[in-house]
Amino acid sequence: MHDVLIMRHGEAAPGYPDHARRLTPRGEAEAEKMARWLARRVAEGELCMPRMYASPYARAQQTAQALCDVLGAPLETLDFITPEDAPLAVSDWLLHQPLGAPIMLVSHMPLVGDLAGLLVEGSPAQGIGFPTAAIAEFEADVWAAGCAQLKRFTQPSQLR
Repeated sequence: MHDVLIMRHGEAAPGYPDHARRLTPRGEAEAEKMARWLARRVAEGELCMPRMYASPYARAQQTAQALCDVLGAPLETLDFITPEDAPLAVSDWLLHQPLGAPIMLVSHMPLVGDLAGLLVEGSPAQGIGFPTAAIAEFEADVWAAGCAQLKRFTQPSQLR
């Protein structure tokens, strides 16, 4: 069994084109707060250092880079975790990942909510809403539809 953490990017400014939208100062603060929280958990042995992946969109890259800077982890980009991508494609990708370190995906609504619904309930329509910079943590023996369990859901407003 291993864990997957799914994070929505921090608050982003409006604009066009969508892929170029950047974090607001609040979004940067949200990402930094969540990064410090994750780093504490890693330092205390509560969480193993995750393998970090992000959408290629600017706001997801900024959020993930804030995490990587604090955690000292490298960042990889996945082109198939943008807002409108299919949660089934992500689930299929997860099925082929080696066991070991947790996987962290930094992405967007509606994908993050739909993916959570697919993994836990077996249907993207059963997804959950993600406030900006929220992190959902899942565990599963196999990353197939309906096979995961939500372990924890944390958003910046819950942290000091």
